[in-house]
Amino acid sequence: MRSLPEFAALDLNTLIRELKTGDNGLSDDEVRQRLKEAGPNELQSIRKFGLVMEFLGHFRSPLVIILLFASLISFGLGDEVNALIIAGIVVMSAVLDFLEEKGAHDAAEKLRDTVRNKVSVTRMGKIREVFSNELCAGDVVHLNAGKVVPADLRIIKAKDFFVNQSALTGESFPVEKGSGALEAGKELDELTNIALMGSSVVTGSASGVVIATGMNSYFGSIARKLIAPTEESSFSRGVRDFGYLVMRVTMILIVFIFLINGVLRHNWLEAFMFALAVAVGLTPELLTMIMSVSMARGSLRMAKKGAIVKKLTAIPNFGSMDVLCTDKTGTLTQDKIVLVRYVNAKGETDENVLRYAYLNSHFQSGMKNPLDDALLEMHKVSVTGVEKLDEVPFDFYRKRMSVVVHDQGKTVLISKGAPEEIIKVSYASPEESESPAGLYENLSREGFKVLAIAIREIAQHPSPFTKEDEMDLHLIGFVAFLDPPKPGVAKTIQKLNHQGITVKIITGDNHWVATKICQEIGLQVKGIMLGSDMNSLSDEALRVRAGETTLFARFSPDQKNRVIRALQAHHTVGYMGDGINDAPSLKSADVGISVNNATDVTKESADIILTRKSLMILSDAVMEGRMTFVNTLKYIQMGLSSNFGNMFSMAAAALFLPFLPMLPVQILLNNFIYDFSQVTLPTDRVDHVFIQRPQHWDLPFLRRFMVVFGIISSVFDLITFYIFYQVFDANESQFQTAWFLESLTTQTLVIFIIRTHHHPFKGSLPSRPLTFSAIGCVLLGWFIAFSPLGRFLQMSPLTFDMIASILGLVLIYLLIAEVVKRIFYTKKWGREEIVPYAT
Repeated sequence: MRSLPEFAALDLNTLIRELKTGDNGLSDDEVRQRLKEAGPNELQSIRKFGLVMEFLGHFRSPLVIILLFASLISFGLGDEVNALIIAGIVVMSAVLDFLEEKGAHDAAEKLRDTVRNKVSVTRMGKIREVFSNELCAGDVVHLNAGKVVPADLRIIKAKDFFVNQSALTGESFPVEKGSGALEAGKELDELTNIALMGSSVVTGSASGVVIATGMNSYFGSIARKLIAPTEESSFSRGVRDFGYLVMRVTMILIVFIFLINGVLRHNWLEAFMFALAVAVGLTPELLTMIMSVSMARGSLRMAKKGAIVKKLTAIPNFGSMDVLCTDKTGTLTQDKIVLVRYVNAKGETDENVLRYAYLNSHFQSGMKNPLDDALLEMHKVSVTGVEKLDEVPFDFYRKRMSVVVHDQGKTVLISKGAPEEIIKVSYASPEESESPAGLYENLSREGFKVLAIAIREIAQHPSPFTKEDEMDLHLIGFVAFLDPPKPGVAKTIQKLNHQGITVKIITGDNHWVATKICQEIGLQVKGIMLGSDMNSLSDEALRVRAGETTLFARFSPDQKNRVIRALQAHHTVGYMGDGINDAPSLKSADVGISVNNATDVTKESADIILTRKSLMILSDAVMEGRMTFVNTLKYIQMGLSSNFGNMFSMAAAALFLPFLPMLPVQILLNNFIYDFSQVTLPTDRVDHVFIQRPQHWDLPFLRRFMVVFGIISSVFDLITFYIFYQVFDANESQFQTAWFLESLTTQTLVIFIIRTHHHPFKGSLPSRPLTFSAIGCVLLGWFIAFSPLGRFLQMSPLTFDMIASILGLVLIYLLIAEVVKRIFYTKKWGREEIVPYAT
């Protein structure tokens, strides 16, 4: 099958022969046969697997596998409640992921609904109405204003035919279509004889032959991308890598602890049960819950600021975003075409040019295009005493139209159209020495859509006037239009830059228009790339070039996707758009952002929907994403510093203690109380230093954190072992009780140290829920140890000296953890970024 540029380059006779059609269209038998071979003209959402298999596929994550294994362990140890909690969290997480993926298929269904209408088609020499899904290649379709193009068409004939294809190509202005063959190798936006499926007719009428239907159309190529498997986001990759880290460390420690206890104590069943309990202790089983609660709270805060979160997993990606790619129209601009300049042939503002342009648009009888509407809406010119005499309609070849009026006792032909065509049939007065072509080029380079205005006074009244009368015109000037920037967008761009987010523009418009807008909003253009430049770049070269480029102009959806993937090699990328052509890019980006008035398919593909198309909303919502990310990392750092420290201690204890340092059931209780104390972490305040820049997964940093703080925790555990085993000569039950209390207290209270770069209770106070839950859970653990339930768990009362020793060890541990924290972050980020310590 030929590509669209190849179809555009064929002359009509060759095209008609290839498609085996003609002026009379197809016969009913031919239609049935072609529909049988190619299928209906529909966008289909095809699932490779059943719903059950798709759902089970969400349990492949290593972290999910660990959690499920931990659930089985807890159930085997008789802790059914903990087992059900863990399993429930995993299942809920999988359900959320499954529903998100299902949304992609729903997006394809929205695409299908967009283009299911009745169309006029010639068959067997007669025009009839058929449903759009009954079209096939070779059908001759008739279109007029207000219709949606039902398939990819090659235009056969057209009259004043303007099509709005901005949702597919990103162009601001309607595009005129004609029937002439084009040169080979044209880009999508240059195919002026092709009408794309899903675009809409603004003015005029046309006939076209169907060249592609359904999933073979350009529209269909977008649908295929929407139902493709979702690519892994930045945050998802981080969770996966963290899961592998936990899995590796867990397996090494569990095997070591199991073998040591089995060999030294010759009780392999006890060693096995102890190793299983340790596995539960190592597993951050509440991680998914902490993330879900954090993201749910973040979504509520974001909703108050105008950002509706469709996919909770996008929130931490929002916090990680350091590159924002956005379209131009409606995001940076007002999405409203306005007349901004009217100049004479010298380039000077001239009210006379405006008046004649207004009269032309006012008196023309054909359907007015958006440029006419902008001219008539923005300026009011009196037409009193002006009488229309005749009109020369627009056609595709002349690219101009004229009206003839009786004005102030004179008969004047007023012509308006494409500057290059008006200039061909016009002259400028000698005193107007400025080159009209040069002035037109300068206006275009400034980003304006330009029309030329020319007049001719007529002594006699021929009847009727024809296009032959459009000769020897006096070029009086140009009118220039622009989609102006939104108020305040320059300030927002500056704010995003201060937040560490680089803004890049990807648009279907030409680079002159886009550059002009960038200049007006203060966005420094460090580099410009055209869609045509992409063909010669390898993926590796594109990664380098994309990073150095601010403006990408004349880009198709496929090219947008390629740029986003290139940027994702080194960045977390957000994409903001509202057109159908933006849907694949929204899906490919780490976080897809759309607006409430976007097309349905675009909103289905987006992760976050803004109540209005404003970068200011985006800037505020980014902060919420960063806060969510930081609070999630707090839990992970807690687990790494405390849980792993305790497990190292257990491995060391197995070498010299004649009994287990803590019973399996005590380990599970310790872990459950500790985890429960962290459920309120999503409510915690976040240091301003954390949200000044994008937040990213940093596994090398997490490994260093695990080693440094894990060793500190383990050292104090070993000191506890020595004091109670050697100094107090505690019995087995007292020893286990003492370590249960010391371990629970240190790993719970250390959150107040880890949660901030400030002093723990000065400059950045923890939230009240976190304070109450942490202290409350510590008190609960101490209460259980000295209650009848403690005796049931084989715990024993401790002496006053033992209790005082535990409290002293906890205090010293917290003080040392605070000192080490300051040193650690100084080494990590540099002293200039931890100035808050001085407050």
